[in-house]
Amino acid sequence: MGDRDIMTEDQPTDVPLEKPVGWRVRLGRFIRPRRRWCLGTRLVVTATTGWLLFVVAHRLVSGRTSLWAPLDLIPPFMFVVVPALLLVVAPLARPARWRIIATLVFTLVLGAGQSGINVATLWYTPPPAPPGAVKVAMWNTEFWDQDWRTSDGNRYSPNFYDYLRKMDADVYLLAEYLYVDTSTGDMMASKWTADMALRIDKTAELRREFPGYEVATSGELITLSRLPIVGQRGLDITPWLPADQKQVPEVMRDWPTSYTVETLRTDIQVDGAVVSFYNTQVNQPPLDWRLYDGESRDSNRYAHARREASYHALRTDIEANDHPVVLGGDLNTTPAMGMLRLLPEKLVDHTRALPSLYPATWTAGYGELWRLDWMFTTPDIAVHRYEMPGAAGLSDHRPQQAVLSVGH
Repeated sequence: MGDRDIMTEDQPTDVPLEKPVGWRVRLGRFIRPRRRWCLGTRLVVTATTGWLLFVVAHRLVSGRTSLWAPLDLIPPFMFVVVPALLLVVAPLARPARWRIIATLVFTLVLGAGQSGINVATLWYTPPPAPPGAVKVAMWNTEFWDQDWRTSDGNRYSPNFYDYLRKMDADVYLLAEYLYVDTSTGDMMASKWTADMALRIDKTAELRREFPGYEVATSGELITLSRLPIVGQRGLDITPWLPADQKQVPEVMRDWPTSYTVETLRTDIQVDGAVVSFYNTQVNQPPLDWRLYDGESRDSNRYAHARREASYHALRTDIEANDHPVVLGGDLNTTPAMGMLRLLPEKLVDHTRALPSLYPATWTAGYGELWRLDWMFTTPDIAVHRYEMPGAAGLSDHRPQQAVLSVGH
């Protein structure tokens, strides 16, 4: 047997086991992969990560601080459109496409509830109205019948009352029952200030145009009802205002409820029951983006505090109210704003009864991108029809019209 015939045994070799990879390492590889990503992949990853962080932050802080309020103003549909667009380009980022797609799907689910998209309208049909159902109209009239957008701002819409009568509502919840005092400034060129508010009294006109209707007013709100009114009062927001905002400004002291009241509660006899109708116009959201400026931050803080106070006044009164409740009007709050969480939990949102897939009620420029107007009820109120027709050029807000019944 030669040397070549000598058989040798295979010697076992120790192969080191691969250590399990922790989440920190996996995250690091996602952020800084072993292979350098191309520019397109990096852009998609950056956009996906940035949008995810924005949506998470928005869910956590929206409605809780005035510093976030300017970001609340984005059109709500962006919470669906942005991840949907990123999903279209995600397959192009091949090295990380599955991780990107999973992240975007999660972000889409997380933000869908903020989008204002009314998916339920595709399958929901409201129940038919029983005899005696009540028609309700809710509308921010934009300074009543004053056509303030004209050159002098002092023209008045001749078909304003015709438009209201065509709604043929049993109950009208109307806001901005006032005029703009055009002698104090140009509304088109400057911000609204309290000295621009001009109190009006249209009682005689209303009794002529709406014979048989009863009238309730408080501040800038007015409710008309052909059904008996058994009680009325404005909800005072001052108990929830910060100390530096509790005092009525001097320029508003001849009309203090225009400062202290943003909701008019009217108790109305409906089919043998008393129903409380809450006619609401909440203060505008903070609109100033210049957070680096102290005056702008103060302005935003002021608006945010008034909005919180108005919601707290609503919540407190409705929670203590044993009557069926209808809350309707201009909440100046989009579906994306966390301020809606302050509404009482017992209220039901009837958006699904609307025929629109994306209901929007406020016109800005040439488009309707935001919904600011809402209707909520307690569960003992049934909604048989709910729609938002055009305003015929009389207001920048669409009216809301609904057919309701009690206990059905």
